[in-house]
This record gives sequence, C-alpha cells and structure tokens, in this order.
Amino acid sequence: MTPLRQRMIEEMDMKKMPFNTQRAYVRNVAAFAQFFGESPETLGPEEIRRYLLYLVREKKVADKTYRQILSSIRFLYRRVLGQDRIVEGIQRVKTEMTLPVVMSMNEVDRFFDALKSLKHRAILMTEYAAGLRVSEVVSLRVSDIDSERMVIRIDQGKGRKDRYVPLSKRLLVVLREYWRAARPKEYLFPGRIPGRHITETVVYKACKQAARDAGIKKNVYTHTLRHSFATHHLENGTNLRIIQMLLGHKNLNTTAVYTHVSCQDLACATSPLDVLEERKKKGKQVQPKAAPRGDKTKTQRRKKAS
Repeated sequence: MTPLRQRMIEEMDMKKMPFNTQRAYVRNVAAFAQFFGESPETLGPEEIRRYLLYLVREKKVADKTYRQILSSIRFLYRRVLGQDRIVEGIQRVKTEMTLPVVMSMNEVDRFFDALKSLKHRAILMTEYAAGLRVSEVVSLRVSDIDSERMVIRIDQGKGRKDRYVPLSKRLLVVLREYWRAARPKEYLFPGRIPGRHITETVVYKACKQAARDAGIKKNVYTHTLRHSFATHHLENGTNLRIIQMLLGHKNLNTTAVYTHVSCQDLACATSPLDVLEERKKKGKQVQPKAAPRGDKTKTQRRKKAS
C-alpha cells in the first residue's frame, strides 16, 4: 500500500465514512492515477479535466458514476493533499431524474417462488418485507431480529444511523425456518469465510437468476425490492413521511420519487380515449361542450351587427 493511499484511508476513517464508500473512493483514485501512469500528487487541473472528459466522451459513464468519481478526486485533493485550488473550478454535472424499476405484487410473488435456496429467499424476502438496502440485509446479526417487539434493528445504516423497522409476520415464519436449518450464530446470513457475512455479490447473482427463472422481463436487481416495498406501501395508503422513516431517508424529496411511479394517482386519471369508448358503448354521441348562456359565438355577433 502506497503512503498516499494509506493517508487517504486514514482521512476517510476519521470522517467515519462507510466501508463501501471508502472502497469506491480508493478504486476511483487508483483508476485516475493509472490513466496517467503517475501519482496524483504530480497531476493538476488540466489532467483532471482530461480524465473527466475521457469518462464522458469515451467511457460514457452514468451520471451517478461520474459524480462519485468526481467526489473521490475532490476528497483526495482537498482532504488528503490540502490543495483546494486544484479542484475548486470543477463543476458538478446536472442530475438527471430517473425513475426506479418497480415490480408488481404478482411479480414479487413469482420472484420469491423462483428462489430455490432457503437462505437466498430469506435474504431477499427480508429486503422486500422491511425495505432494506442489500448492505443492511447482509450485515444483520441474529440479535437484530426482535420477535418479542416484532421489529428489526438496523445497526448503522447509510449515513451511520440506527433505526427500527417492523418485522413482518410472514417474514418471521421464513426466518425461523431458515434459522432451524442453518443455525447461524453471529451474522444472520454468514458467508463462506468464518466470522463474515454473505457478500452483496452473491445476493445480487441470486436476485438476477430468480428474476430470469420467474420470467420477469424488467431489469430487476437487489435494490428493485426496496423500490417495490416503498411503492407498494404508497399504493396501500401509507403516509409518505412514514415511508421516509422506514427507508431511513434523510430528505423527504428522496422518498417523494415514488409518487412518480405509484399507480395510486395514475389510476384516477382516466384516458379520454377510454371515455370515448364508454360513450360509444352507451350509444351516445360525443358532442362538444356547450358554451355558457349569454356567451354568443362570433358568427352570431356578426349577424346581429349586420
């Protein structure tokens, strides 16, 4: 490990940044250095500009990826190297609004039926039933499942915040079946390496395979279950602020994105094409709306004037 990488990790530790964020930042900075074949300490604003242009024009990275790489480089020069002037002129890209992929409740049922492994079913069902991030699910410990109070404790979720979420009765049945079969001791979902939990990669692959086996054509990934949880809650009438609390969102605007994918309000907006069809079935002619009394047409006014 180079001294620069060590210093960067130490700075991230002092800021108490999550492990996944630290790993991504280190990876991004390493890719930046490898692109030029030099240490970032010898690079300046022009090299950063060339690299970012390469990401946009040639690599065509997504906006989210671009922002993360830019944040990594800014952190390096500001916090680690103490050279704010090098990155002060770099502008962030405007965020595009993209809507999440959501499964219907029927698709969710088919998805769970397609999971052959009891362990994978328990993991992915926990993510959907409690609206958790996959990182939060794999990090669960046996002691986090409180069947007396019917809650699940999320220890240091995103943003380093603890929270509780309701424990579904149906999920509890599945978790008890899984516990009797696997007898986990520390982590609820242990991995192959003793003392460590299952990796997110393993869960991701199981999720993609289940979606294929269920015949779901949508681009389903682990976070789709969390999106579906929030959307189904909204469609069932749950208050948006309650959903925000369950998801652990800091900002209500983040939760509000689900109002754009919920069918609850969209179903109330009847298409005029369907109105035409209904009138046709009833044998009624579609006529223009009559003008209010006393509102004469232009033709009538012209005749009166002549």
